[in-house]
Amino acid sequence: MKKKVVIRCFIGAPVGLALSTMITIAISLTVGDGHYYAVVPELIADCGTEINAVLLQAVCSLLYGAAWAGASIIWETDNWSILRQTTTHLIVCSICTFPIAYFMRWMDHSILGIVSYFGIFSAIYFIIWLSQYMAVKKRVQQINSKVERNNRIER
Repeated sequence: MKKKVVIRCFIGAPVGLALSTMITIAISLTVGDGHYYAVVPELIADCGTEINAVLLQAVCSLLYGAAWAGASIIWETDNWSILRQTTTHLIVCSICTFPIAYFMRWMDHSILGIVSYFGIFSAIYFIIWLSQYMAVKKRVQQINSKVERNNRIER
């Protein structure tokens, strides 16, 4: 199991970096002034230079992707209920995500900013979880239908 987690982390790290890069490109296109916004200005101020901020964000994006990919192993713990899997996954991902979001200045450093962050994070997590749950449920129903048909044919 540890080997699976490590492999997933190595796969997830570049995915995290790629997603981070795509997000900065999307934000830059949305601003629409022809400039590329690799990091938030506050992070540049914290790091001293833009390149330091970009390097730090790249490392954190690698860690972010690795953490989420490694946490996906939780869904394969078959002897756990879906509630336990979901709760554990949500806690692990929250613990990994919040410090990165906070230090990368992806959220406002205030009580309202933290509450807003967790509200948005929870809403996005729930939407993704619900869509995945519905897809798996539909797939299980399809498999069950095939099994029932095969059982009727064999009789």
